[in-house]
Amino acid sequence: MLLHSIIEVREQIKEWKKQGLTIGLVPTMGALHNGHKSLIEKSVEKCDKTVVSVFVNPIQFCPGEDLDKYPRTLDADNELCDKAGVDIVFAPTPKEMYGEGHILSNDFLTYVVPPYFYTDKLCGKSRVGHFDGVCTVVNKLFNIVQPDYAFFGKKDMQQLIILKKMVNDLNIPLEIIPCPIVREDNGLALSSRNKYLTEKGKENALALSKLLFNIKVCYNKGITDTSALSETAYSFLNENHSLEYLEFRDKDTLEEKKIADNNTVVFIAARVENVRLIDNIELN
Repeated sequence: MLLHSIIEVREQIKEWKKQGLTIGLVPTMGALHNGHKSLIEKSVEKCDKTVVSVFVNPIQFCPGEDLDKYPRTLDADNELCDKAGVDIVFAPTPKEMYGEGHILSNDFLTYVVPPYFYTDKLCGKSRVGHFDGVCTVVNKLFNIVQPDYAFFGKKDMQQLIILKKMVNDLNIPLEIIPCPIVREDNGLALSSRNKYLTEKGKENALALSKLLFNIKVCYNKGITDTSALSETAYSFLNENHSLEYLEFRDKDTLEEKKIADNNTVVFIAARVENVRLIDNIELN
């Protein structure tokens, strides 16, 4: 069932709630791939009803980013969801979500702003305001759908940590279910932005996962100094990679780690063919 209005979604949710059915939500920006499909499958398996939102959220894009060219494939997304057993695909317009004028002035919108400590690092350092937009739209989706469970992939690990804190801090009555990163057979993490890469670019992008896997091997061999672990990574990078960050952070608090342990996540962001890619690996 493809719905575009908040009222339609709420009416259907109301009926399901009356029947005592559990509801799962998978928030997406569309251009669905097998990574999204894995989240959907977990929701369909765990919940009585599954809602997938397909919404390219304008307020989480920073100036100069790819809002206008971000892939929009609603027909294909809806077909994938239908085959996977999704009950509602919610595909609102920006006007439906935010009302008139939202892009022109922040005065039209109340934002959910996560703590600065969680957003002044990693992706938040270069994408100022990005996580304000993420938390705002996800909070709105939670209010519209009122799910029992929400499913998020670990590839956006910083986002996942921030959203878990938002749910806890605001006493939102749902459980966030973290789901593993889905990779191609060669190790490349699936991403909607992979569509921007040429075949050669995809080959070069493999360096991100390769260096992360190598760091984990070195950690398992007993190397825990994060400076030493970082040094093992640089041999995988060349002129085809523009490294934004390679950092070791606590998987609950995002505190920087000088000595890696089983609660450490290694985060990386780099540009390949001017496409910004992110990946991470947990060391436990």
